Amino acid sequence: MEQVAIILGAIFIASVFNIILKKFDFPTAIGYILTGILVAEFFHLNVHNSQTLDHISEFGIVLLMFTIGLEFSFREMEIMKREVFIYGFFQVLITGLFFALIANALFGFEIKSAIIIGFALSLSSTAIVLKILNENGDIHATYGRKALGILLFQDIAVIPLLLMIEIFTKDVAIGKLLLHTALNMFLFFALLLFLGKFVIDHLLRYAIFSKTQEIFLLATFFVILLSSAISAYFGFSYSLGAFFAGMLLAESHYKYQIEADLAPFRDLLLGIFFFSVGNRMDLELIASHFLTVLGVVVAVMLIKAFIIYMILHRFEQKRTAFKTALALSQIGEFALALFVLALNNNLIDNQTVQILSSAVVVSMIITPFILKNLKKIADLFFKEPVRELKIVATDFNNHMIVGGYGPLGKVLAQSLKKRGFEYVIIEHDLALYEEGIKNGEPIFFGNMAQRAVLEQLGIRQACAVVITFHNLEKIRLVTQAVLDMAPKAHVVARVRDDSEAEVLKDLPIKDIVITTKTLSKEMIDRLLYCHL
Repeated sequence: MEQVAIILGAIFIASVFNIILKKFDFPTAIGYILTGILVAEFFHLNVHNSQTLDHISEFGIVLLMFTIGLEFSFREMEIMKREVFIYGFFQVLITGLFFALIANALFGFEIKSAIIIGFALSLSSTAIVLKILNENGDIHATYGRKALGILLFQDIAVIPLLLMIEIFTKDVAIGKLLLHTALNMFLFFALLLFLGKFVIDHLLRYAIFSKTQEIFLLATFFVILLSSAISAYFGFSYSLGAFFAGMLLAESHYKYQIEADLAPFRDLLLGIFFFSVGNRMDLELIASHFLTVLGVVVAVMLIKAFIIYMILHRFEQKRTAFKTALALSQIGEFALALFVLALNNNLIDNQTVQILSSAVVVSMIITPFILKNLKKIADLFFKEPVRELKIVATDFNNHMIVGGYGPLGKVLAQSLKKRGFEYVIIEHDLALYEEGIKNGEPIFFGNMAQRAVLEQLGIRQACAVVITFHNLEKIRLVTQAVLDMAPKAHVVARVRDDSEAEVLKDLPIKDIVITTKTLSKEMIDRLLYCHL
């Protein structure tokens, strides 16, 4: 009963914190972290040693990386090779070696311990940075792409860091270990590509044929867990496997529906991750070593930002380099795991681990405030008007969104195509969706009533939305979702008769077209009116 009370208390505190913080435009991550601190202090419950909570928390990061992967196909990964393999490589190498040198020369750590500390501090927080970049839409901005590329390399760099601890504590031949890692990387990619082509796509198609949303969601979770498990089997992180699984599906037309279905689970599980971060904080230790912890946080964030800026500024705009450097200046969550592993292998003493872990958490708490005010901070140093390139997920603009590819949807699509108008179709029936694909239509699979799907299809830039199906309840849901996101949207819907039109009269639909023989022509006329 006591545990139930604690869970209820934690949920209540998190809800209150986030309601208050949202009024001041603070990220929800802060609310979850503060909840973790309060639960640990006032309920005397510290759960950072709970393996179950760690797994749940990590699954939040796994879902985040999967949805990020949905935004970046392998073709785009090829475009980002400079960000990942050049910027990322030099950031980890230079930052890690610099901090290792400081740990060894100034603080007297042994070479092995100093290397682990240095490279752990070189990592940034994937969970916080990507979540906030996703929320504010900057994941597709130039600096967001640079940050993502470096974070991806850091995720890959975790593998040699884990191997490093194994090398330092066991008598292992380095050459043999590196060869084994390279072979595992090749096998991992080959197996994932094979599964993507011959298993995953078919599984999702059969799940869609069931016409049951939970079966489709269950199949999606299976794909994510399978990819993560394969990644872990070959010695890589769960999140890296999830990211590449997302990339496999990035070219599919299921991506918008998958992202819409997963968003609530992702955000809730990330909330648990941030709760566990707050729960790790030892306020008594921070108070007794306050200046030391603060010194580590300030020094690491400033040095790290400076190194990243110096790497980028010769190849990118100075403002872009500056924003990327600030965005990645914190110490990442995986550093906590590396410190614990180093402690368990007698490479670092307990007090050092406590101080460094506290510095990690404090830097993660500071980060959302930095990211939310990044533009203002950049303006203080770069006054010149710089127009940063913003790469959006879709190129839709002043287009029409056609809901449904039934008989009426087909006629409308043909008419719009003949007139040279830009349009996109969304369909939730797999057979109709595949028919649209065969006909070369710009059609996407998804539920039109879900706001995340409408967002991906550029609802705010759309000229008009036409609803061709005649399910009154679904028309109501879709219209409400559209108008919540784009209050001035021009919505055209169809009904069978005056009585159905009467049912929908309370909705601010611009045009309700009653079924007639000239229905498609009438709808086209209404749409052309909005375009003109």
